[in-house]
Amino acid sequence: MESDVGSPSSAPLRIVVAKPGLDGHDRGAKVVARALRDAGMEVIYTGLHQTPEQIVATAIAEDADAIGLSVLSGAHMTLFAKVVDLLKAAGADDIVVFGGGIIPDADRQSLAEMGVAEVFTPGATMSEIVTWVRGNVGAARRA
Repeated sequence: MESDVGSPSSAPLRIVVAKPGLDGHDRGAKVVARALRDAGMEVIYTGLHQTPEQIVATAIAEDADAIGLSVLSGAHMTLFAKVVDLLKAAGADDIVVFGGGIIPDADRQSLAEMGVAEVFTPGATMSEIVTWVRGNVGAARRA
């Protein structure tokens, strides 16, 4: 019987959780990172004040399945767009981008159109985020 250990579908999802820009509030990002880790995913937390270039480089180097961005500064349109554009330029646009933070409902459609797969706002539960990542990032890997 062949083992599927090490196959892409059986390996834990690898998620880069990042705080782009100058925002210094990372409690939410750390809570999400821990919830994903506790759910069996491999999580790489990049720390505060990361540039989009650093985040994309980390995701590629770590062979990440997804990038979760936490943005509370109001710069979400610029920061998400830059990460998505850099992934496309690197030929790594199979890495799913999702995020959360203080993001107005009016901006969610524009973020989706630019390639952000999901946005979680305050009040989202860790269970909701974990379930979404498993269902959508895992599905992207299997495709």
